[in-house]
Amino acid sequence: MGDPTHFSVKGGANPHTRTRWGTRRIVDRAAAISQWGRLRDVLRDLGVRVLVVPPDADQPGLVYPANAGFLTDLDANLPLREKTFYLSNLLPSRAGERAHYEELLQVHGFRTERIDKRLRFEGEADFFPVGHCYLLTHGRVEHQRFVPALALPPWRRVYGFRTSADVEPTLSTIVSPRPVIRVELVLEAHYHGDTALCAFGPGREYLLAYPGALEPQSWERVRKTIGDKVLELCEDDAVRYAANSFTLSRGGESWLVMPEGVSDRLLAQVRERGVTPVVVNVSEFLKKGGGSVKCMIGDLGPIAESDFS
Repeated sequence: MGDPTHFSVKGGANPHTRTRWGTRRIVDRAAAISQWGRLRDVLRDLGVRVLVVPPDADQPGLVYPANAGFLTDLDANLPLREKTFYLSNLLPSRAGERAHYEELLQVHGFRTERIDKRLRFEGEADFFPVGHCYLLTHGRVEHQRFVPALALPPWRRVYGFRTSADVEPTLSTIVSPRPVIRVELVLEAHYHGDTALCAFGPGREYLLAYPGALEPQSWERVRKTIGDKVLELCEDDAVRYAANSFTLSRGGESWLVMPEGVSDRLLAQVRERGVTPVVVNVSEFLKKGGGSVKCMIGDLGPIAESDFS
C-alpha cells in the first residue's frame, strides 16, 4: 500500500478526478489518511503483511499501487526467487512512481523486470488471473484533452484507457501456458479492468463483472470462458466500484474486502459462494482519485515460509 500523506489529484487523468467544469477535485487529506489506515488495519486483522511505499510529494498516485505491475505465479506458495514482478509502463503523470515501487520490492527480496517501454501497460489493474486463465483488459490509449461539446459546459474531456492491446504477446509469453483472454473496455469511468471485473474465492474461481463497461463481444467471451462462475453486477453496485475489491483465501477460508455502500443483495450473493465480505469506507479515494479498495492494494500473493524475515 502507498502512504497517503501526499495524496492529491495531480494529473486528473480519469473522470472521477475532475468536476463537470474540468477542474481537479480537492482531496480531504485527513479523511483520506483515516480511511487508508482503516483499510490497512482490516488487512492486518485478516493476517495480511502490509508493505508500505513511502510517500513522495511529487508522486501522489503512489496510493494506488495496483498499477505498479504484476507478480508471476501470484498464488503459488513459492520462494520469492522463483517469482518475478514485472513493472508497469504508467501514463506520463505517474511514470515517476515506478522507481519507488521497484526500490521497495527489491529491498524486500522480490526480483523485478521491466517490459518494453513502448508498450503502455498498467499492471494488475488490467492483467489478473481468473481461474485457469488471465484476463487482459485494454482500450484505446488517448492523448488526454478537452474537446467541444453541445452541452453545458460546451466541452468535455477525453480520458481514454490505460493499457494497450499491443502488450498481449509479451504478457502471453510470460504467463504461458495459461491462456490470456482479451477484454475491451468501453466506459471511461471504468478505465481499468479492475474497476469492472474482480476474481474472488478459492482459486479466484468466481468473477464479479459489470457488463456495461465491456465491449459486447468481449463480454460474451468472458461469459463463455468463466461460465456459471460469473456474478453480474447491477449499475448501482458497479458505480460504487464493487468490482474494485480485494480477494484473500487462506486455510480453507476466503474473504472479499469491498467498498462500503454496495448492496445487501450483492453481499448475500458473495456469502452464497462461501466467501465472507468485509466492507471498508474508502470513498475519498474513489470520489476524488477514481480508485477504491483494490486500486489501493498491490497484490503480492502468499510468501513462502523460507522468505519470512
